[in-house]
Amino acid sequence: GPCTECSCSSGKETDKDTRNTKKKENGDRSFVPKIFFGTRTHKQISQITRELKRTAYSSVPMTILSSRDYTCIHPVVSSSGSNRNEMCVELLEGKHGKSCLYYHGVHKLSEHHALQSAHRMYQAWDIEDLVSLGKKLRACAYFAARELMVGADIVFCPYNYLLDPQIRESMEINLKGQVVILDEAHNIEDCARESVSYSVTECQLRVAREELDFMVNNNIRQKDHEPLRAVCCSLT
Repeated sequence: GPCTECSCSSGKETDKDTRNTKKKENGDRSFVPKIFFGTRTHKQISQITRELKRTAYSSVPMTILSSRDYTCIHPVVSSSGSNRNEMCVELLEGKHGKSCLYYHGVHKLSEHHALQSAHRMYQAWDIEDLVSLGKKLRACAYFAARELMVGADIVFCPYNYLLDPQIRESMEINLKGQVVILDEAHNIEDCARESVSYSVTECQLRVAREELDFMVNNNIRQKDHEPLRAVCCSLT
């Protein structure tokens, strides 16, 4: 039935409602877009979810996409330095004969949220809530958040998850036909610039130049490598 929170509670059936009804009668599922809410920092996501919890829409299915830096609960990986992504991938691939037992418990988290929703106990949550629950159930919060995106109506994430094509692809985010909200959108320019920028050290440039020297001197695709060598030389 119509909700009581907005103008549709009047019960009047618009042309759009009629079309959706016809779709259902014909056996086609009407498309319901997701809301992707992008923020500049993870701290802002915490503030927004706290405000969402205070509204009538607190029970709307949601998820928060974030990096392993915030959600990994594996004792070894989470305590490591800057190579958490690589260590996680190695565990998932079982390169050293070990696997991640927390990854295999992802279903515990998603089922827990499904159970809460069924009993109308579901309410807006924060990353810390998910991580705490993940530790309690021994289930990976990082992959659970991604799995919850399938049934979520609202997806919270940092800007770069929406702007960076590589991150969108890796996180399986499809924005076609979806609703995108950007909080404090005046920061978008800086984030977009960072997404297409790359930092390189002088040492890396010198190593690259040496390798390109080897290629050119050994007549290996000279036409391709000479311009690249010239760029390295000019930058160094």
